Amino acid sequence: MIKKNTLFFRLSLVLLVLSITFGCKSTKSITSTGALNKELSAKQIIKENTKQAANFKTLQAKIKIEYKEGEKSKSVGVNLRLEKDKTIWMSAFYGVAKALITPNRVAFYDKWNNQYFDGDYTILSNLLGIELDFDKVQNLMLGESLFNLKKNNYKASTNEASYVLEPKRQNTLLELFLLLNPAHFKIDSQQLYQPLKKRFLQIDYKTYQDVDNQILPQNIEIVAVEDDEQVLIEMEYKSVSLNEDMRFPFKIPSGFKEIVIKDAE
Repeated sequence: MIKKNTLFFRLSLVLLVLSITFGCKSTKSITSTGALNKELSAKQIIKENTKQAANFKTLQAKIKIEYKEGEKSKSVGVNLRLEKDKTIWMSAFYGVAKALITPNRVAFYDKWNNQYFDGDYTILSNLLGIELDFDKVQNLMLGESLFNLKKNNYKASTNEASYVLEPKRQNTLLELFLLLNPAHFKIDSQQLYQPLKKRFLQIDYKTYQDVDNQILPQNIEIVAVEDDEQVLIEMEYKSVSLNEDMRFPFKIPSGFKEIVIKDAE
């Protein structure tokens, strides 16, 4: 049994569903500079952001992921296959470790330790401290808001380079700030604060790219802080192809030990 007692362990699991995005074979970087119009309302900014929502059927990519905690660091290459609104499939180290995420299931296994996890979003929601579902995970991958912007009332402001959206009434348990790019209205940064638990999660979309007329993330940096612990995740996207036929092979090997995760007392 594994206890949820370190930020590093939590982020290792959350990484499976929150920090996989994609790049491309032949891409054109998107300019990130644009003039801010301080007269734009929150509704106008959200409308422009909605226009940029990614539209494709399937995606396949290779990604390099690096994460650091203190003096520790690790790098891994991941093959990603995604069927929009249905399936996220990942394979690392030539199939030694695999993950399968659907609207109803979160599962993964690794052959090094002969272990697996097969459950739903409850465990990942508990680990991150916010309610997760497939749509939130997919939106994060596409550089879109973790939360549906049409289901809350927001107010708009500006900083030096971005539009800033925040709920008119911030939740005392979870504060949310979104920074949007004035050039293409995709998200520059998503920032979540949990003051009572001393948690902070920031997802920065450093650059975007044009892939078959879709504006998709190119480089992402994630910073997670809890008390005095910090994890940094950086992603570099090597290749992508859109709208190809693909399979999602996934079968937990027999004899593997189930990972059971329990909150620390």
